[in-house]
Amino acid sequence: MQNQEVYDELIAKFEKLFGSKPAVVAYAPGRIEVLGNHTDYNEGFVFSAAIDKGTFFAASPADDDTVTLVARDIGPDGETYTCKLSDVKKVESGATWANYPLGTFNWLFDGEPSKAGRGFKAVFGGNIPLGAGLSSSAALEMSTVLALSKIYGIKKDKVALAKIGQKAEHTFAGCPCGLLDQASSLYGKAGALVKSDFRSCTFENVSMGDSVAFMMVKSNAKHALVDGAYASRRQACEDAARHFASVLRHPVTHLRDVSTAEWVLYRGGLDETKARRAIHPIGEDERVLKGAELLEKGDVAGFGALMFDSHESSRNWFENSCEELDTIVDAAKTIPGVLGARLSGGGFGGSCCLLVRPEAADEISAKIKAKYKAVHGDEPTCAVIKPSEGAHLV
Repeated sequence: MQNQEVYDELIAKFEKLFGSKPAVVAYAPGRIEVLGNHTDYNEGFVFSAAIDKGTFFAASPADDDTVTLVARDIGPDGETYTCKLSDVKKVESGATWANYPLGTFNWLFDGEPSKAGRGFKAVFGGNIPLGAGLSSSAALEMSTVLALSKIYGIKKDKVALAKIGQKAEHTFAGCPCGLLDQASSLYGKAGALVKSDFRSCTFENVSMGDSVAFMMVKSNAKHALVDGAYASRRQACEDAARHFASVLRHPVTHLRDVSTAEWVLYRGGLDETKARRAIHPIGEDERVLKGAELLEKGDVAGFGALMFDSHESSRNWFENSCEELDTIVDAAKTIPGVLGARLSGGGFGGSCCLLVRPEAADEISAKIKAKYKAVHGDEPTCAVIKPSEGAHLV
């Protein structure tokens, strides 16, 4: 089993705390975003992949109406949060980590968790680096929803499960995210990308072939999306879509419906900041569709060039990069064996995703670390990532 050591530790922790094995264990991976940045909530296109690190959620039904959550990875001995079914609500201070599984549980029962009848006890943990932009939060939500669906006998399709996790992020965690992270965790496949269409909520797997791999380079810039930067970008996109709907002669509900040519011609009615924000997801949609054509032809070098273009758009237009991420991408451009590089995820810190020749991975890692240390005084974390299977019951 993938991540067997993490699984074994979690089961041992559950048995020690509750005196029995869990009734169900679910696993969900983190994700890398490869191309298509901030396009999901604009009903656009994204290339992503489930990664080979994730979160396990082990659970059993409770004997009463108590919910007990144990976060194995917080502190030396873990941290516990308990409440009654009638008190399932957003945690405002203290154990705010509980908002992800609590929110997921809440919306699994359509906002009425008391309908569950009895509570549950759970231990969760994993090996996704926190703050790296690899979506540890979605992995927790998707492992939670799979395990609890099994315990309570609830059957929903993958899109519905992804939307439950998204709603938990919006209402309990306070981040107005799109559906990318949850969908990537659910629809991942070994050796393949997930190509997502967030208008139709359809997802397909596209092979990358064996000649390339991905490398995640985790900067030491703290990655946090709930401080308003993400929300302000989303609001600017929505405002821009309304503007284009008022001036274009075809229906526009989201920026997916606007082309780069139309942006050039009709951006005049927007203030400069909103115009700059809007061109990023518009261009990203076009890059994803172009990337799909290139992969069909086996042109991975051309695909990598689109990744470099994507980062420049983040840096110059959307302004969701930062000095540390720019250092990584600028260094990557000079290293043989790197085909493409860009920030991954919401931005404002976190990680960069590099498309690399696997035989050059060690040399690439050494050169990236040396350049980063020369500029910032410390070293980033580099790891080769294997596109892996999506969330499932263990």
